[in-house]
Amino acid sequence: DWDAQMLFFLNHGFRVIAHDRRGHGRSAQVADGHDMDHYADDLAAVTAHLDLRNAVHVGHSTGGGEVVHYIARHGESRVAKAAILSAVPPLMVQTAANPGGLPKSVFDGLQAQLAANRSQFYRDLPAGPFYGYNRPGAKPSEAVIQNWWRQGMMGGAKAHYDGIVAFSQTDFTEDLKKINVPVLVMHGDDDQIVPYADSGPLSAKLLKNGTLEDLQGLSAWHADDGSGDHQRGSAGVHHGVRPA
Repeated sequence: DWDAQMLFFLNHGFRVIAHDRRGHGRSAQVADGHDMDHYADDLAAVTAHLDLRNAVHVGHSTGGGEVVHYIARHGESRVAKAAILSAVPPLMVQTAANPGGLPKSVFDGLQAQLAANRSQFYRDLPAGPFYGYNRPGAKPSEAVIQNWWRQGMMGGAKAHYDGIVAFSQTDFTEDLKKINVPVLVMHGDDDQIVPYADSGPLSAKLLKNGTLEDLQGLSAWHADDGSGDHQRGSAGVHHGVRPA
């Protein structure tokens, strides 16, 4: 839930635009196009339609990959800077060239769980690893868990099933190398969804103008540690912020 971040930026004079990816939220539940090329092209269509200029693009997890691919694919004429938060680049799946990635069987398992009982899938993930609620001393918020479930169930099953392939098997290495604008890379070193060592630090090294901020002891995302840093260096899925 990005409510706190959106309100933060609005209160600091920014215009904030949050779009629902195809197959997610209130966007159409289309049967195809659930891949990074279409995600990036959809984002380009939104920015062109709204004639956004000097925008700061912010993406979390899969949204971080979407931001990176959009900038590399469509250029930087409308982009001032970006921030990717606990994001999937450079590449999540294990390959010969990416030995530190997660085995493909991990993502096959996610698809199997989603297909078998999507409602339970969107209950178990936030209740456990996503927010680090499975760690000793954690204090789970039932409201946060229920809201995560609600957002998941608003989307389409096909979009979510195909999206697992999109975020896990897309290689963003060359995209990262193409980007010239400043990019803030924020990642919790206790991220149980997108492991830290094979993501944030590698992305920052591949970027020409990347800055890594590792969030010690934090999981996939922690709202209290975001907004101030976003304002400095940047600010799910994907958001655009720019001065009003």
